[in-house]
Amino acid sequence: MKIVWKVANVLLALFLIYAGIQHFLKPAFYEPFVPSFLPGKTAIVYTSGVIEIVLGVLLLIPKYTKLAATGIILLMLIFLPIHISDVFSDTPAIGSHEAALIRLPFQFIFMLWAYAIRRFCGS
Repeated sequence: MKIVWKVANVLLALFLIYAGIQHFLKPAFYEPFVPSFLPGKTAIVYTSGVIEIVLGVLLLIPKYTKLAATGIILLMLIFLPIHISDVFSDTPAIGSHEAALIRLPFQFIFMLWAYAIRRFCGS
């Protein structure tokens, strides 16, 4: 069973690294998610991309797996209000209400996934 969690760990790490890279390749896609009251939308997008990449890499280092998993849970909690407001927005940043409704549960899936990795992997 340990191999299942190792594979799950690598998959989550790869997903986070990929998502973080996308923040640099397509910042305009992510900027509408940044709340309007915050200045420096592009800087926030890049910063969140760096955080996702770092957490993804740390997941792959057994000594830091639990720390990274905890960071992922916290990051998803920080992003959660953004995704909830997107569901109720007249013009969802993700493009449609359907997409916003589909995306929202993924925040919880990622939190549970990271929690499971925190529990079953790493030092």
